[in-house]
Amino acid sequence: MPTGPQPSEWLRGVLELCVLRVMADGPTYGYAIAGRLADAGFGDIKGGTLYPLLARLEKNELVIVDWRTGDTGPGRKYFTLTDAGRAELEHGLTRWEAFSARVGVHLAAGGDAFVHSTHSSRSSA
Repeated sequence: MPTGPQPSEWLRGVLELCVLRVMADGPTYGYAIAGRLADAGFGDIKGGTLYPLLARLEKNELVIVDWRTGDTGPGRKYFTLTDAGRAELEHGLTRWEAFSARVGVHLAAGGDAFVHSTHSSRSSA
């Protein structure tokens, strides 16, 4: 099975959910989030992509932000999920599982599975 970077448009569609998932493990900062995503195989997430997303999460009250002083360097902005952020993560995971299952069935069946199941359920009603 080939490995390597996925198309950027795929990542754009799920990046927020992936970032929320990283933050579910506890307070963290942008550079660490990017590192966790890279370790998970998502490649190099640029700051110009990540930091606007983090700002939107803060604006939408899905995360709270606090500055912490660094031990050896400058302070860092830490992000922590709010209860609303955890609820959004759970809702997003549910939607993602349904969507990815639907895509998997569609691709495996050449697109005919949904049409056949829809016609079958209509004709049996």
